[in-house]
Amino acid sequence: MEVANKSVLAGFVLLGLSDQPKLEKTFFVLILSMYLVILLGNGVLILVTILDSRLHTPMYFFLGNLSFLDICYTSSSIPLVLDGFLTPRKTISFSACTGQMFLSFAMGATECVLLGMMAFDRYVAICNPLRYPVVMSKAAYVPMAASSWVAGGVNSLVQISLAVQLPFCGDNVINHFICEILAVLKLACADISMNVISMGVANVIFLGVPVLFIFVSYIFILTTILKIPSAEGRKKAFSTCSAHLTVVVIFYGTILFMYAKPKSKDPLGADKQDVSDKLISLFYGLLTPMLNPIIYSLRNKDVKTAVKTLVNQKCFAQ
Repeated sequence: MEVANKSVLAGFVLLGLSDQPKLEKTFFVLILSMYLVILLGNGVLILVTILDSRLHTPMYFFLGNLSFLDICYTSSSIPLVLDGFLTPRKTISFSACTGQMFLSFAMGATECVLLGMMAFDRYVAICNPLRYPVVMSKAAYVPMAASSWVAGGVNSLVQISLAVQLPFCGDNVINHFICEILAVLKLACADISMNVISMGVANVIFLGVPVLFIFVSYIFILTTILKIPSAEGRKKAFSTCSAHLTVVVIFYGTILFMYAKPKSKDPLGADKQDVSDKLISLFYGLLTPMLNPIIYSLRNKDVKTAVKTLVNQKCFAQ
């Protein structure tokens, strides 16, 4: 056991699309294009929220955090995926695998909490507009955003610490594009019940609680909007939270699609996992970060104006 464990600690093999070499170049171009869109779109959002003084509000501060988080989340895995498409047999060291799992897990948990914070911001803005400057002061919203990052990091540290303590033996091939924690746990040759329980508790805290909080917030928001006498007023009020609501639906919808479907209990299932399942997991991991800046740009007049101003300034400077 000790010899086997040490051999695995040297590294893992990421299977990816090794059995489908003809698809690798095609998906390399596609994934690279999506990744560049993510970097450009979210990078522009970060710039405008920093440079445009009209966007120095809690909502856009959270939006800037969300964009930075999406860049970090995709950058923790997509370069590895792209490199895997160009390498016949992609290996990754145990330490690099651990780091990649930590970042991906931390960013995912942080986004769950951050979306809940953004829902609270919209609730106060629409349901208690007179108290909004006091409740959502800088002394409040900066610690709120910081606590999202801390909570996601602590949760990831707990989950990854439990995972790396497991003994690994036998096959060191991860049937995935990246070091996805569920795929790594399948390689452990010990009882993973503690990991399953810990991840179950974390899912309740970081998925269930934010979803419930967002749901209740939007019940109050919609109730308040429906009480507005004019149709124009209702439309204006709803437009301030429609982008966030759209992002929430896409984000949690993708998570539900990826992780709520039944998992095979057959030990050979990991080796025979259908290629489409891995691709779906990969693309759905890219979908939300790519759509976030598009949604906020199309549905938010302030962001569109700020982007146009930034573009015009660059053009004028040239």
